[in-house]
Amino acid sequence: MTDSQLLVADSLSSAVDELCQKFGAWRTARALLLVAWKRHQTHTYISELSNYQLRDIGLPEKEDKFAQPNFLFRHIRPFG
Repeated sequence: MTDSQLLVADSLSSAVDELCQKFGAWRTARALLLVAWKRHQTHTYISELSNYQLRDIGLPEKEDKFAQPNFLFRHIRPFG
């Protein structure tokens, strides 16, 4: 590890330790889980946007699934 990585790891662990001392371990863990869940919800919401909407907000467009040559063959199911 480089010195900068050690400094970040030390500052992160000291920050978490300080939060645990100030608010308690359970409240700190709950807050971290809440932040992780909100980030997950944001990612899920963004993944459902169309290419037009992604372009409007400045994000890269998704790959066009219809452009793949095997798209039709993978999704056609026989009747019966």
